[in-house]
Amino acid sequence: MLKVLSCMAMVGLMPLLSCAQQRPQPSTEKHRPQIHFTPEEKWMNDPNGMVYYKGKYHLFYQYFPGGTKWGPMHWGHASSKDLVHWDRLPVALYPDSLGLIFSGSAVVDSLNTSGFGKDGKTPLVAIFTHHDMKGERAKRNDFQNQSIAYSLDEGLTWKKYAGNPVLKNPGIVDFRDPKVSWYAEQKKWIMTLATKDRITFYSSPDLKDWKKESEFGEKLGAHGGVWECPDLFPLMLNGKKYYVLLISINPGAPNGGSGTQYFVGDFDGSKFTPLQEETRWIDYGTDNYAGITWANTGNRKVFIGWMNNWTYANEVPTESWRGATTIARELKLFNDKNGISLSTEPVKELAVLAKATINLPKAVRAGLSKPLNKTSLSGPYKLQLQTNGLASFSVVLSNTAKNKLVVGYDKAGNRFYIDRRAAGNNDFNKEFAKIHYAPRISAGKTISLTLYVDVASVELFADNGSSVMTDIFFPEKPLGLISVQAPAALILKDFSYTPLKSIW
Repeated sequence: MLKVLSCMAMVGLMPLLSCAQQRPQPSTEKHRPQIHFTPEEKWMNDPNGMVYYKGKYHLFYQYFPGGTKWGPMHWGHASSKDLVHWDRLPVALYPDSLGLIFSGSAVVDSLNTSGFGKDGKTPLVAIFTHHDMKGERAKRNDFQNQSIAYSLDEGLTWKKYAGNPVLKNPGIVDFRDPKVSWYAEQKKWIMTLATKDRITFYSSPDLKDWKKESEFGEKLGAHGGVWECPDLFPLMLNGKKYYVLLISINPGAPNGGSGTQYFVGDFDGSKFTPLQEETRWIDYGTDNYAGITWANTGNRKVFIGWMNNWTYANEVPTESWRGATTIARELKLFNDKNGISLSTEPVKELAVLAKATINLPKAVRAGLSKPLNKTSLSGPYKLQLQTNGLASFSVVLSNTAKNKLVVGYDKAGNRFYIDRRAAGNNDFNKEFAKIHYAPRISAGKTISLTLYVDVASVELFADNGSSVMTDIFFPEKPLGLISVQAPAALILKDFSYTPLKSIW
């Protein structure tokens, strides 16, 4: 149980959860993200229960208030009006006699199908997995079940349904992470559930009584590990509706450990049919896992992931907390050589953090490897460039402590990469110090690249978000020195960096 103290109590430079309405002072903790959500203290993993309601984006997340390593799961809670600045709120859901509170989703039950609404108040309903540790220890195969809770005060407090669980386990060890959405054409709720090595779809008229509709994926996609944290949502392209199915997997990602694959297809209220069967990934870096989209945002689909990897998540060298989210991202469909693909770009709301952009006075040509600035940038920044053609190049982010992170494009392999082997502390796990690759999806003759660089992470968005990578790292000092290496024939035009304000 998290002990709530008065606003006079401090942890480092940051107030505890009871001070949610006060903006914390800028953090000086080593490696503390400055433009990403983190809990003030203790452990977090999967974002879940995300729902937009009355001008606020609610972010719930897997949280252990008793330590900085994974432990008995609660739902932590934060809200934001702009997807950038966050108010930390009291824990929303605590473990109970039915088990720990694992991942799930939340919806606005505007038609009051559940009957939870009263006195004209619209219920928010959370759908989550109850994980019974006693059943797991006894090696039962039914220790994960789906339950619900509801809120009548816009998500501030929650009451669990007396009839839980609402969907009992039929005998599948991994039976979890319900993502629920309203299917208006048939006036029913659809639950997309991770069931070991596949997805199972269920439907309900009232969020309480569920029936099985179909299964997907037993022989499709990546199967290097268990399937988790699915999401199903529609997106429009050229006036036609398609459905996107996200599935996180651990292990089995393209660069090792945790990752999220996706399929584009059709959904008829019962069955999902993919347009293509090849495995594709929403992010090729190693540190974007279990991401899902906010509910109730209309045609706009906003995604956020856990910026970590189960290979080393319990070992990363942060002190008072472990875990962060990616920046919020908007998902869209586009046509390419592979058919219909999913693009990922930073949300426009991040512009509120931008300070004055600094443009280079002239194009950067080959061999220019001196720092672009003489004094190290002390905070986060955005870096943007556009090439005049296709050739290998690298952007080196470094510091005076001889740490360096190399981000670039390899023409021979037609791929982007992030090399964090020399980016700082990496001795906590033998799998951490590596170079990671992402295929270039675009067939364009020039490359556009945007990097969001925080004190301990880099997020790469190439060619309008068609190729994406997210990696964390742990330098001794901020990587505020920027240099470029490129051949003489390549011109890096529109090269700029924009210092970003801290969200603290």
